[in-house]
Amino acid sequence: MTDVPGDGPSDPDAPDESYDPMLGVDPALAAAVLEIEGHIAADGWDQTARLYALVDTAALVEREPALASMMGLDSASAQGSLTPIEQDHLAPDQLLEAVLETIVWPSEVAGCAAVVERLVLPPDADEHIPGDRQSAEEFAREHPDRQEVRIVAGVTRAGATYCALRLRAHDDDQSVVGGADLVPGLLQLLGATLDETGDDAGNEGESQA
Repeated sequence: MTDVPGDGPSDPDAPDESYDPMLGVDPALAAAVLEIEGHIAADGWDQTARLYALVDTAALVEREPALASMMGLDSASAQGSLTPIEQDHLAPDQLLEAVLETIVWPSEVAGCAAVVERLVLPPDADEHIPGDRQSAEEFAREHPDRQEVRIVAGVTRAGATYCALRLRAHDDDQSVVGGADLVPGLLQLLGATLDETGDDAGNEGESQA
């Protein structure tokens, strides 16, 4: 389908060694993405895009014990997991992809995730999509075979990726589709926000909300 634009280390800066690219999906990342997906799904559709920092839970418990306690986290439950921390909401007129191009996360952030709703069209519609964005969006809204999909995509500094997709036409937990590379363009943009070469110039994304 065509997407129409619109044991955790004691050192929080240490790389995540639980993920081996040869073994496929990182279970900690997949669990965090699915946690976000379930939370968002409970609030229904037609929501604005969301952005999350993913932090090593063990490091969060050690660094911010009061916050961890408020979130129901402890050292026993923290090992090998990631905790999503939601950032300020994007304004309805802010394009997620454009916002991601302005963000560089600090080193204590182990990964990040984004949520966005999109209209997708069947492959045979590609050649008919207008070139300008406004016309393309109108074309998608009026296409008889359009599908509304909610995308939750996450990446880590170790290179792990995971996505969860929910179609509005099949809005139940059993129909959520998960995979490591379902939305490669968005995953690439998210991965670029974790580029360590820009850490000194970046922040946690406060400016985009």
